[in-house]
Amino acid sequence: MANPTQFQPAFGAHVIREGQTRFTLWAPNAHRVDVEVEDLPSATMVKADEGYVTAEIACGHGARYRYRIFGDDNDQGSLIPDPAARAQAGDIDGPSVVIDPYHYQWRNQSWQGRPWHETVFYELHVGTLGGFEGVRQHLPYLAELGVTAIELMPVSEFPGARNWGYDGVLPYAVEASYGSPDELKALVDEAHSLGLMVFLDVVYNHFGPDGNYLASYASSFFREDLATPWGPAIDFRQPQVRRYFIDNALMWLEEYRLDGLRFDAVHAISEQDFLVELAETVRTQIAPERHVHLVLENEGNTASLLNSEQFNAQWNDDWHNVIHVLLTGETEGYYSDFVDDATARLARCLSEGFIYQGAQTRHGRARGEPSAHLPPTAFVAFLQNHDQTGNRALGERLSLLADPDALAAATALLLLSPMVPLLFMGEEWGATQPFLFFTEHKEELAQAVREGRRAEFADFSAFLDEKARERIPDPNALSTFEASIPDFDARGTAPHAACLERYRTLLALRHQHIVPRLQSARALGAEAIGDKAVLARWQMNDDTQLVIALNLGNQPVAIPDSDVQTLRAEQCLYETREGVASTTQSGRLPSGAAAVWLLDGPGNSEASR
Repeated sequence: MANPTQFQPAFGAHVIREGQTRFTLWAPNAHRVDVEVEDLPSATMVKADEGYVTAEIACGHGARYRYRIFGDDNDQGSLIPDPAARAQAGDIDGPSVVIDPYHYQWRNQSWQGRPWHETVFYELHVGTLGGFEGVRQHLPYLAELGVTAIELMPVSEFPGARNWGYDGVLPYAVEASYGSPDELKALVDEAHSLGLMVFLDVVYNHFGPDGNYLASYASSFFREDLATPWGPAIDFRQPQVRRYFIDNALMWLEEYRLDGLRFDAVHAISEQDFLVELAETVRTQIAPERHVHLVLENEGNTASLLNSEQFNAQWNDDWHNVIHVLLTGETEGYYSDFVDDATARLARCLSEGFIYQGAQTRHGRARGEPSAHLPPTAFVAFLQNHDQTGNRALGERLSLLADPDALAAATALLLLSPMVPLLFMGEEWGATQPFLFFTEHKEELAQAVREGRRAEFADFSAFLDEKARERIPDPNALSTFEASIPDFDARGTAPHAACLERYRTLLALRHQHIVPRLQSARALGAEAIGDKAVLARWQMNDDTQLVIALNLGNQPVAIPDSDVQTLRAEQCLYETREGVASTTQSGRLPSGAAAVWLLDGPGNSEASR
C-alpha cells in the first residue's frame, strides 16, 4: 500500500492512494503528452511549471502504461516507456509497470546497516548467478566466507537479457530478466537477515545506445557542446536533470533499503559539483541512525570528495594497476603509467592511498589530488573486478596470469591491509572461467559493438593482425555469456578448495584482528626493500602496529636490519607458507611470499594476543 509520508520522487508513476496513481514526466519539448494505461481511455497530461506534465489516473500497482509524445497538432504521436518506470513488462520498448514501492512486506524492519570499516565487498553479476533468486541462494555461502557486503553490478533495465548493465537506459527500472522489484527486495531482505550489506553500482554518466528517447522530448537533458565516449554528455547544469539522478539514488536507498551505492565513472560527469549536491542530499535525507555508504569510481582521484559528509571511499585503481604490473609484467595500455619504479609506486600507494596525486599520466594530463591525509579506509582495494577482468580481450583472471605464490602473497596484502577489500565473484576459489564482455543487442548494433570491441585491441601486441583479433569473443553470442558463468561446483575440487580455505582464513583473521583496530588507523609509511618487495606499517587504534612484508618477485630480498629483531616469528599473524616469518627474522624475505605481524605497542603488551 502507498505510504505518502515516505520518499516521493519527482518523476514517474507514484501510487498516491489505493487505486490512484499520479504520473509525472519532464517533457519541455513536447507539444502534448498523453498517458495510455492498458484497458483505460487515453488521458492528456496537464502542463505544469518547468516543463513537467502530470496526470492522475484511477489505477494502481501492476497497471501497464506508456506515454505518447506529440510534436505538434498534426503529429500522430510516438509511444515511449516512462524514463522513471520502476519496472518494464518485458524489454526496454515494452509497457512500463506501476509499482507501489510499499507493496513488499519487509521482514527485517530493524536493520540499520553496518559501519563502513567492517566492509568486505564481493562484487557479482546478477545475471550470471541466475537472477535475484540465484543470488539469494548464494548468500549463506558468502556470509560464511567472511564477506560483509555484496555489490551488484547495475540492475537497471537494459536491452535484451544479457548485459553488464552499463548499457542501461531506464535507471529506475529493475531489469526484467533478473526478476521483479519485489524479488530484488527479497534478496536485500535475506542479505540483511544474514548480516550482509547490499550495495548497487549505478550509472549516472551516460545512457546506453539503444532505447533512450529522452532527447526527443527533453533535448536539454543533454549538452550539444560536450561529447563523451557514449555520446552527448548529460547536462548536469539543469536542475531537473540533477533531481532525476538524485531521486534515483534516494529510491535505491529508501525503497530498496540498500546499504550503499557505487557511482560508476564519475570523472565523466562534467559538473563535479553535482557529486557534492548528490552526497549532501543523501546524507541529509537518509535517517541518521542508518549506516549508508557512498563509493566512487573516479579516474580523477579527487581526494577532496572523500570525507564523512560526502563519499566514504573510492575504488583505488592505482592499487590494482601497480599490483597487476608487478604480478604479470604487463605494460600495455593504462598499465604503462605504472611500470617505471613500480615497487616504489606500490610503497607510495600503501603509504598515501593514491599513486597519482597531481602527476601527469601517459596522455600528458595531470591526475589526482594529495591523499596522504586520508585514512586507509577511504580506499577500496582489489586484485580483480568486472572492469579489470572483463575489459581484457579474452577476460582472463589472475589465476591464469600470475605466479600462484606471488598471487597468494598479494591476496594476503589485500585482505589484511587496512584498506577496504573487494573480491570479484569466483576469485576466492581461483576460478579459471573468464569474465567476458557480453550483450544482447539487435543485429545492427550488435555488429557495431562486435567491430568496436575488436578495434579496441588493435594496438595491443597480441592482436595486431586482424586474424588474431577474430579470437576475441563476440559480445552478442550466447556462448560468450555462458562462458562467463562462475563454476561454483569447482570450489570443492583441487586446487580450488585450498584457495578457498586461504580466503576463509584471511577473512577470519581480518574480522578478528584488523577490523576492531581500523577506526582511526593511519599509515606510518612503506618502503621498497627490493625488486617487487615492500615493507609497510600502519598504526592501529589501540597502539599496536600492523606490519606487512611482501615479496612478489622470484628472488629473496633482504629485510632492513632495523626491522629484523622487531618482526619476531612468534608475533606473526599470518604467513603465506610455513617458515616465511622465521626466515624473515633471519634477515631474508623469501620469493613469492608475504608475512603479516601485529606488534605490541608501549603499554599494550596483550594487544596482539
